[in-house]
Amino acid sequence: MESMESMEARKPRLNLPTGMSQTSLHLETFSPTRSFSSIPQTSSPSKTTYSDRFIPCRTSSRLQNFALIDKSPQAKEGGNEAYARLLRSELLGEDSLPGSPAVLGSPMSPNKNLFRFKTEHSTPSSPFAQSVSGVEGGIVGESSTPPKAPRKIPKTPHKVLDAPSLQDDFYLNLVDWSSQNVLAVGLGTCVYLWTASNSKVTKLCDLGRTDSVCAVQWTREGSYISIGTNLGEIQVWDATRCKRVRTMGGHQTRTGVLAWNSSILSSGSRDRNILNHDLRVPNDFVSKLVGHKSEVCGLKWSHDDRELASGGNDNQLLVWSQHSQQPVLRLMEHTAAVKAIAWSPHQHGLLVSGGGTADRCIRFWNTANGNQLNSVDTGSQVCNLSWSRNVNELVSTHGYSQNQIMVWKYPSMAKVATLTGHSLRVLYLAMSPDGQTIVTGAGDETLRFWNVFPSAKTPAPVRDTGLWSMGRTHIR
Repeated sequence: MESMESMEARKPRLNLPTGMSQTSLHLETFSPTRSFSSIPQTSSPSKTTYSDRFIPCRTSSRLQNFALIDKSPQAKEGGNEAYARLLRSELLGEDSLPGSPAVLGSPMSPNKNLFRFKTEHSTPSSPFAQSVSGVEGGIVGESSTPPKAPRKIPKTPHKVLDAPSLQDDFYLNLVDWSSQNVLAVGLGTCVYLWTASNSKVTKLCDLGRTDSVCAVQWTREGSYISIGTNLGEIQVWDATRCKRVRTMGGHQTRTGVLAWNSSILSSGSRDRNILNHDLRVPNDFVSKLVGHKSEVCGLKWSHDDRELASGGNDNQLLVWSQHSQQPVLRLMEHTAAVKAIAWSPHQHGLLVSGGGTADRCIRFWNTANGNQLNSVDTGSQVCNLSWSRNVNELVSTHGYSQNQIMVWKYPSMAKVATLTGHSLRVLYLAMSPDGQTIVTGAGDETLRFWNVFPSAKTPAPVRDTGLWSMGRTHIR
């Protein structure tokens, strides 16, 4: 019989941490002959999902080639195996023990998603959300920006003013909107001022029975207003004090169109002449421009004050330099009267003009060389043109035969909107100081306010509400 010392020597010993006695450790009976070879090896999936970082997926790695997975335990020292079992249980939990379902799923880790990014393929919350993995090939799809919705322009005016005695005369210019938000309207022998902020109406003047108003035009600062009369006079009024400060002559008959630059007031008349007036000198006018063969009905200074464009009933569009008394350009392509004229605020030297009933075309010109850039047949008489300051668009008003208002995108000349409501030709047009609202006037004796352009700061759609209450009121 072997001695007690030899039996103790043959007992397997555990390598325990310092301070732990063997008697305090209670282990279940464990068979050292159990092998990991019976555990099925998980094959790599046919399709691998890649993450945004290179962190290897343990299920697709061949760790056995690097002796990183558990081998069949050797019964070299049974204590080492028991200690490894205890350490695995303490660090990774009970599910990590051999024979548990988690270990059967992966030979290395109790959780196959440990240290691994996973892409969640959930239903997109937005109809514009793109799939991360792309289509079938696992390639990330190109993100496509949804098409921008076209700007919605209200089809009806947000305010209508009755304007009794508003003349149905193609050659007159009876409506203008000041930079101080005051609308001036010539009605018969009187000029009325309508303050947009509070809808207050003020009667500025009455020319009497022997004369009538043919044109109104504010200075750029909006404090003074000029009035052209049927007798050929030009009056200048201080609008804040309702006081006339100057009367100038020079024309033989009615003055139907006026245009201010920074310091000069130009006037066009049925007598076929254009006069330049300077309020700083006592003379009635400082220069006369002769070139039209019929009544002058269109007149506009460029934004830099260097060029003056004039249109006449002789179908001519003339361009004058600031100091010359002869036209520098004589544009003859229109086949009817040219009343509608506007300079682009976005491009230097870009001029647009519109022809009357026999022409019906909007034409664009480069005044640097006189070339016609484009021509669009609108289908009806062009009465007015005005560029938007906020976006590269313009608005036109029309007469025979459709009496419509049209908003165009430049340079494509795509129609943004077509507005109707006037029963007679839309002869008058003016724009609000903020560039969002236009007012149109017609021989049907109404003024209609339309929200057509976005604000200068944000290109959001213009709402169908204005600064003023809905309804129809009188301007006098």
